[in-house]
Amino acid sequence: MSEQPADTASQHDPASQRDIAALARGGRTNFFGFLLRLAARLPFLLIAGRLYGADALGRFAYALVIVELAGQLCTLGQKRGLAQRLSADSRHAANIISDGMLLTVLIALPVALLLYLFPEPMFPSGHFTGADKLLVATIFPTSLTDIALAALAYRYDIAATVRARSIVEPWSLSIAAGVFYYIAPQSGLSLSYIVSIFASAVAALHPLWRSYGLPRRWRPHPLVIGRLALSTMPLAVADAVEWGTRKLDIAILGLFASPSSVGVYYVAQQVASLPQKLKTSFEPILGPVITRNLKENNYAAIARQVCQVGFWITAAQAGIAMALGIPGRGVLGLVGPQFVGGELALVFLLLAEVGAATAVVSEAALIYIAPMKNLLVSLFTIALQGALTVAGMVVANGFEFDQLDRASSAAGALMVTLCIASVVKSWLLTTYLGKRISNWRWSLFGAAVPAAAVGWAAVRFLPEWAEIAFGIPAILGIYSWVIWRFGFGPDDRVLFRRDTGADTPTTLDPNPAGQAIV
Repeated sequence: MSEQPADTASQHDPASQRDIAALARGGRTNFFGFLLRLAARLPFLLIAGRLYGADALGRFAYALVIVELAGQLCTLGQKRGLAQRLSADSRHAANIISDGMLLTVLIALPVALLLYLFPEPMFPSGHFTGADKLLVATIFPTSLTDIALAALAYRYDIAATVRARSIVEPWSLSIAAGVFYYIAPQSGLSLSYIVSIFASAVAALHPLWRSYGLPRRWRPHPLVIGRLALSTMPLAVADAVEWGTRKLDIAILGLFASPSSVGVYYVAQQVASLPQKLKTSFEPILGPVITRNLKENNYAAIARQVCQVGFWITAAQAGIAMALGIPGRGVLGLVGPQFVGGELALVFLLLAEVGAATAVVSEAALIYIAPMKNLLVSLFTIALQGALTVAGMVVANGFEFDQLDRASSAAGALMVTLCIASVVKSWLLTTYLGKRISNWRWSLFGAAVPAAAVGWAAVRFLPEWAEIAFGIPAILGIYSWVIWRFGFGPDDRVLFRRDTGADTPTTLDPNPAGQAIV
């Protein structure tokens, strides 16, 4: 059953081996971060669901769609484009980063002011407090944190991302949500989110200063900033579109369904988005590796790295999807009994994340190789999702479906859309690299069958509490054993090797002094 990627031309190239080792090291660190984020996110969902309720959670979720979209736009694609600029620009690295941060602040100022003065896009129901309007203050730290963590990832400091995103942000969110429920219950969710974002920014900016230092003789120039904005625009739109595919469903659902159903959907989405962090966390490491190989025209190495990371992500997400989806009713029941009806939406969302893995790793290379074509595919993707989601809402209204059935149809539209995007983007990258891009191996199916059987037995014969306590570990255990024993080859197992010997950061950074190696 053991299989290896078809494209192995560069398998014995020392530089390619070091790249895979570096990717594995970042992946291990981020998998640990995923476990920490999982442990921290669940308390917030429990507090928000049982103390604040589905209605408040739904209004909060809809407001976050607008605020986080604004933050994405203000970043102007620098989360992924920064690695290329640091590789190509000979100036002091801190000056390059400062240019990007200044550009973000200049854009964020008017955006935040407009949303504060006209908050209706965030709160279409008209139900909000003065403290809720302060959500716009998170636009600045969110954007600056993304740039800071991208800069640190360029020097392979992935531990900073784990600290900021997987420890500081979710735990401060959970703790603050519990505290503010007794201080300001009407605005507790908004205030706790503000606290978590600013805490995360501090956790990102401090190591950035330690790694890169302060700018040297830095003088911002309008023409330089303007050219930077124009050069990053295609990537900025692609980033916003990719992010939008994960939020458009909530935006449309909020127009067609009740706030409580949006709240249920938000909880399902938060559970399903946990494995999503596994693939997005590889992007900062994959970017510098790809840009270096592009400069050397080493397309075979890029194809190998994309396929390798894609398989790691798909294998991990498939196991997590079964572990959370099969006993999904019990998982959602932990948040509150009113959230149990989101089980089908949760299953669709988890499958969507598995299907999207190929698109994400393919896009990590396409944004440098064919940015405009990648952008067109992304625009087509979000347009298709919008059309399918609206069609689902119209059908649900026509047949007078239950409110939670509408949530399931939105999740189904996302699943179909992301699977189509994966096929198109992998095909597009294949045409440019001349190498087949695929995450699929039959060993995934071989591991899924016994894991699904164990999960079915747990749901069928165990009480709900035991499904979670024993069923989830059993599903993950049998899946992991089979995939490790029959599906992983030597290159795959590098991900779990403690000492990979990856000393590659010096090849990526023209100023290696002060690198923070995880």
